[in-house]
Amino acid sequence: MGLRFPYSIIAVASVAACGVAPATESAATVAVADPVQILVLRDTLVPDDVEAPATTEPVLSAVLSTKLMGRVMEVRVREGDVVAAGAVLVRLDDRDLAARREQADAGVRAADAAHNEARLQADRLRSLFADSAAPRAHLDAAEAGLVRAEQAVRGARAMAAEVEALTDYAEVRAPFGGVIVQSLVDPGAFVAPGMPLVRIEDPSRLRVVAAVPPSTASAVHRGSRVGVSIEGTSITGTVEGVVPVSGAALVNVQVLVGNASRRFSSGSAATVSVPGAPRKALLVPLTALVRNGDLAGVRVSVGGRPVTRWVRLGRERAGAVEVLSGLKAGDSIVVPAAPAGA
Repeated sequence: MGLRFPYSIIAVASVAACGVAPATESAATVAVADPVQILVLRDTLVPDDVEAPATTEPVLSAVLSTKLMGRVMEVRVREGDVVAAGAVLVRLDDRDLAARREQADAGVRAADAAHNEARLQADRLRSLFADSAAPRAHLDAAEAGLVRAEQAVRGARAMAAEVEALTDYAEVRAPFGGVIVQSLVDPGAFVAPGMPLVRIEDPSRLRVVAAVPPSTASAVHRGSRVGVSIEGTSITGTVEGVVPVSGAALVNVQVLVGNASRRFSSGSAATVSVPGAPRKALLVPLTALVRNGDLAGVRVSVGGRPVTRWVRLGRERAGAVEVLSGLKAGDSIVVPAAPAGA
């Protein structure tokens, strides 16, 4: 991930050995024919990362339903379809709503007409009362009638707005751009309010969640950059948050990773590298390793001769690998020299 070479070494000498019969350890021999470099190992501080198993899920995911009861007239998508935000996915029969909308509009018109009549009546009685041609009781009745008419207009318009809002539910639209992962109804099906119709996910960003003990996540906070491996591919993610797990002495480390190419899918096997306190380790270049089947070894300079020593390896770290056993600080190892100009 673009990290600098993380181990401490001292270049002692460069030698060219041709046809040398080297000494061996563990009955292993080597012959060195190319220019090599002798490196002296030193302890290096490395983060004591914890590899925690994790699960992947989309940041945006929704199961869409409706508030209406009715028949499905049209399903415009299939599983796997890519849709834009606002696209119509499912259309319901809205003929009953059309009738209710017409009724509500008629109620608004009637209320407006009654309100206009009540306003004119109140205006006439105000003039008559000002000329002492109408009693106070008649004016008060007209004023009260005007207030009732105004309230009737507000009620009629609210009912029309409610019907209009319900009409919007006759078309189920995508709340965001994404992929249809489940289509749960077919044309002709009868649906009820709250019944799942379509499931949609946005795969462009994934959330990777790892459950670890609180002490392990003590150095992690929102915004931290951590290593993530998804299906064997190493990437870097940003910590979204550290959330306690209900009923368990664990916390969920939630990490956001980009997935614009849709290379990874939700539910993929993953691990999160949770950084811990630094510790000492011996790291050697990957180019210094000698392989023999499942065995891994390193050529150690003993008395000026290369001797293969079998070792147990740990994690790889940016072009180097941690040696868990078989070497110690101060050992001189043989590494092929870098080509000229490299």
